[in-house]
Amino acid sequence: MNTTTNPSAIRSRNEITKALLKLMQKHPYNEITVSQIVMETDLVRKTFYRNFTSKDDVLDSIINCAIIEYTDALVESDEDPLTVIFSFCEKNRKLLKLLHKNNMLYLLLLKLNETLPKVSETTDKEKNPFAKLMTGLEPDYLIAFNIGAVWNVIFKWVDRGMTDPPEKIKSTIEDYLRRLN
Repeated sequence: MNTTTNPSAIRSRNEITKALLKLMQKHPYNEITVSQIVMETDLVRKTFYRNFTSKDDVLDSIINCAIIEYTDALVESDEDPLTVIFSFCEKNRKLLKLLHKNNMLYLLLLKLNETLPKVSETTDKEKNPFAKLMTGLEPDYLIAFNIGAVWNVIFKWVDRGMTDPPEKIKSTIEDYLRRLN
């Protein structure tokens, strides 16, 4: 993806990403073509390729933006991590459902596994919500454990149509963790 800060390019990228998400509501991802994406916009094919290399690149960009939003909220929020995660999921409900519909939620997990260790390394220890839990322990394994456990719960929630109240799920997780002690 081209990362220019040119306002025209940003508008074009936004239009292209919106077009892909709109098409994903109607069609399976694997059947969507670059031509269809371009036809959903007021852009020409050349503009698409100035900004993205493929439809996969567009989807990767969408997921990257969501992950950046999530990690920023995780680091900046005074709320507990589970509350931040469920707030993120509520805000990105459509994206999660589209990824689930296309059997692509794993892409989110892959991106989290790639991004969260970097965020953990670069975040001020005071702002890192997991720093006190991991002090003196091997962070790579603990980050992977947390991502796998929590996000598999989120994936189950999405699979069930996101109908269960987040508070109920959080309460179940917290009760289970207390039982481990």
